[in-house]
Amino acid sequence: MNPSDTETRTPEELPAVVTRLFKGVLYAENDEKIWQSLLGLTPHVRDYVSVLGLDLILDESEGYAFLRSREDPDGTLPRLIARRTLTFNVSLLLALLRGRMLEFDTNSSEVRLIMTEQEIADMVSVFLPETSNEAKVLDRLGTDIKKVVELGFLRRLKGQADTYEVARILKAYVDAQWLEEFDARLADYRASLAGEEK
Repeated sequence: MNPSDTETRTPEELPAVVTRLFKGVLYAENDEKIWQSLLGLTPHVRDYVSVLGLDLILDESEGYAFLRSREDPDGTLPRLIARRTLTFNVSLLLALLRGRMLEFDTNSSEVRLIMTEQEIADMVSVFLPETSNEAKVLDRLGTDIKKVVELGFLRRLKGQADTYEVARILKAYVDAQWLEEFDARLADYRASLAGEEK
């Protein structure tokens, strides 16, 4: 084996790290071995996924990493990372959870934001139209919370019914631009609600 072969050889752990990232968000606390490999191979991972039109989003301080499709204005690249269309109610829940996390980070020295289903319901109820069928609203909220859990932005706490940790990765997905766009949609929503009440 000549010296140039060792320089261009793929690091042994690279396939496992990249494959894990293709499966979804990698959390340091859930898979420490792969996380440590990722930290050691970050430049290799970035180079590898960039060939596929992807960016590695890595936040060491918060302990998560994921792959994101690059902007492709021409639409020439096929999407490897699925884009999910969210309902208005799920978008509202994400925006409110992000706002709550911002408030929590500003006012608390704790690291984990823990919320009960009732606290989430109280937070969302301010934005929902008044209705006499509260059970239907609660069922809908339960469905929305389940969707946010599936998306990985809420995690159920083991042994504590209806209690969730708000995943810190929410900060990476719900950024200032996303919130600005959602605020415009929320203003339209409020205007349409006001129109219905007249």
